[in-house]
Amino acid sequence: MRDDEPPGWALPSWDALDVGTRPAIRSGQGRPAGTFGPRILGVTEVTRAVRDALREDPRLGDLWVEGEVGRVTISSAGHAYFTLRDQKSQLACVFFREDRQGSAFEPQAGMRVVVHGRIDVFDAQGVYQCYVAAIQPAGFGDLALRFEQTKARLAAEGLFEARRKRPLPARPKTIGVVTSLSGAAIHDIRRVLARRWPLVEVVVSACRVQGSGAAETIVAALGRLALYDSGCREAGRPAEAPGLVIVARGGGSLEDLAAFNDERVVRAIAAHPVPVVSGVGHETDVTLADFVADLRAPTPSAAAELAVPDRLDVLAALRARRWRLDETATRAAGRIPAGQGDGRHPGPHRRRPPRGRARWARSRAARGRTAPPRTWAAGGGVCRARRARPGGDPCPGVRDRPSGRRWDDRPRSGRVAAGDPAPASRCPRRAGRPGGGGLEWVIS
Repeated sequence: MRDDEPPGWALPSWDALDVGTRPAIRSGQGRPAGTFGPRILGVTEVTRAVRDALREDPRLGDLWVEGEVGRVTISSAGHAYFTLRDQKSQLACVFFREDRQGSAFEPQAGMRVVVHGRIDVFDAQGVYQCYVAAIQPAGFGDLALRFEQTKARLAAEGLFEARRKRPLPARPKTIGVVTSLSGAAIHDIRRVLARRWPLVEVVVSACRVQGSGAAETIVAALGRLALYDSGCREAGRPAEAPGLVIVARGGGSLEDLAAFNDERVVRAIAAHPVPVVSGVGHETDVTLADFVADLRAPTPSAAAELAVPDRLDVLAALRARRWRLDETATRAAGRIPAGQGDGRHPGPHRRRPPRGRARWARSRAARGRTAPPRTWAAGGGVCRARRARPGGDPCPGVRDRPSGRRWDDRPRSGRVAAGDPAPASRCPRRAGRPGGGGLEWVIS
């Protein structure tokens, strides 16, 4: 029996597989004596082998690399993570905080740079990356260069001037939204509107927000909302026209947001008949749509918050005004001169309020201050409690609402109820928003 053959008592397994034409590995060349079959390596061993091979290459220990910077991320520790890319490949880069503090230049997405560093392996993730020691600009990338050229040309025309900005309505009854129906932005906007101001109605003009041809669909969506606005005003229903328009999509790279840097989209926003709120990308993303819009929001959710007031703030203001009116009425009741009024007030020597007012004052003194009125959520409005019914609740609940009757809701939209059919002049598709109140219409 040869030295490289297993003993006869060994069970047949993959240890006895024929390795084909591969030359046999002798015990002294790659494995301990007395072992048979291929050697199994651990993940750490493979990673270290790759790391050692990279470190032995003199070209990768000290190199200069030129490329276009992708999306830049700054960690809480101050380290910068970005990618360098060209037409076919990309390289992950790490710029540590100590090196960043000594650098006069910061990497920015879309810029062409030259970095100096070394290639090494990050063992914990098993990836190779460039550890940057220095960075310097090499010029702009193609997308960033077109962005700056378009921005300079449109700014020279005055499209970005502050005097062109229009104020937003305080309490819009209808809001137009230009975004994709399949993205997360529309759901964020609906959720915020339902929470803050559920009386508002939403008209969605669907479009594509990324990829080839997205700019044309955005321009067409804005045009449909402008046509809808003019149709409502010509029909004598200006209250149904959108008070403002939200243009929104989620975050992404410079390539993903390229449609909102298109000159046609910028000019369509500038020419729109109602104010436009831009909610494109995340807080660090900047597009030309942000410069031309009447108001820029960092995210789609923030755009919805800026578009409508908070119903809790409005209710608190109304309650405060009612309390002030009650205080004024209470003080004025004891200072009415004799001979004026309806004859029920006593002379100035008594200075006593009428019988009903005295009982109200005593009950108020027992409570310490005027209690706020009780309110209930009622289909997007607020139902104010009236005098309690014997053995019942002052205000009927949602399930107890009589058929064909309306509550004394404050405030109410005064428009189409949630259960009514869609008017023929509206869009063919309608969807109710979560949270109650309001309507959502989709035009295409």
